[in-house]
Amino acid sequence: MGTHVCRKQVVQWMWRWSVCPVAVSRGHMPFCSTQQELHQANPSRTGQVTQSPVTQLTLSSLLEMGFSETQAEKMHEGATKSRGKHVPSVLTALFLLGLNPSRILKIMQKCPEVYSLKAADLHQRLDHLRKMGLVEGSLQRMISHYPKVMVLPIKRVNMVSRLLREKCLFTVLQVTDILRESPEILEEDLAQLEHKFQYAYFRMGVRHAEMVKAKLFRLSLSELRCRHSFLERRGLYQTPDKKGQTLIVNPPLKDVLCVSEETYLTQVAMATVEEFHVFCKLEAREQEEEGREDEYSSDEDEELGEDKDDDGQHRRKHHWNTGYKKDKK
Repeated sequence: MGTHVCRKQVVQWMWRWSVCPVAVSRGHMPFCSTQQELHQANPSRTGQVTQSPVTQLTLSSLLEMGFSETQAEKMHEGATKSRGKHVPSVLTALFLLGLNPSRILKIMQKCPEVYSLKAADLHQRLDHLRKMGLVEGSLQRMISHYPKVMVLPIKRVNMVSRLLREKCLFTVLQVTDILRESPEILEEDLAQLEHKFQYAYFRMGVRHAEMVKAKLFRLSLSELRCRHSFLERRGLYQTPDKKGQTLIVNPPLKDVLCVSEETYLTQVAMATVEEFHVFCKLEAREQEEEGREDEYSSDEDEELGEDKDDDGQHRRKHHWNTGYKKDKK
C-alpha cells in the first residue's frame, strides 16, 4: 500500500509540473513548465526554455512531492549546499523505488553525496544491483540502511562480489544475501575481508551457509576474534577436526555473533563485562605484537633476497596472519 501511494504521489506531481515524457522514460526529471503556456507567453523563447529546463528544487515543489514543511526545508537546505544539478531526477528515482518522503530525507541526511549524483549514474547502479539479485524490497532496505551504495562505483561492487565468489567460494545467492545484510563490506579493505573469512573458516571451523545465516560480515575482525577466542579460553568453543567433530558442543555461530554484548556474555560466555573487556585489551595487544613480528620477518626476507618473476622484476610476498596455525605433526 505504501509503495502504491508513493508512486501515485509521484505521478500526480509529475503531471502538475508537466514533466517531459521523453526525459522521464530515460530516468531524468527536469522541471519544465507546460510548453503551450510558454509558447503563449513568449513564442520566441520556447525552444530555449525546452533545451535548458529549470533543475533547482523549490520549497513548493518539495511540498508537491509530499514532503512536510519541515522536511521540505531540510531537503531544500541540503540540495542548496550540495549544488546538485540532478536532484529532482534523483528524488524521482527514489520515489519510484517506493520510498516515502521521510525515508528519503533520512537517506539524504545519512549520505549527502546523493544530492550530487547524476541521474544516469544512479539508474545504472540500481540496475546493476538488481542484476545481482537485489530485487524490490531487498533493494529498498539496503539503500535505507546503507545509502552510500548509491555513490559507490560499479567496479568496486564487482571487486567485492568477485572476491566473495572466487576466493571465499560463496555461491551467487550467498553473495547476494551477504550484500543485502552487510552492505558495509563494500567499503572494507579486501585483504581484511578475506582475512575475516579465513579466520571463521579455518580457525573456527564454520562453513559458508552458517556464516551467511549468522551475518558474519557485520562484525569487524577484531570483534569476531575477541568473541571467539574468549569462548575458546573458557572451554566453551573448540575448533572442529578434519571430520568436523568436536569434544564439546559449540554454540551456534548466530548465538555468538547476532546478539548484543550483554546477551553474549550472560547466555553464551557466562562471564562479566569486566572480564570480557580486559580479555579484549590483552587480545588486541597480542595481535599488535604478532603484527610487529610478522613485519620484522618480512623485512628480513627482503634483506636476504626477493623472488623474481619471469620478467626479472622483483616480486614481494605478502604474508597474512589468518589467526590460526597449521597442525604440527
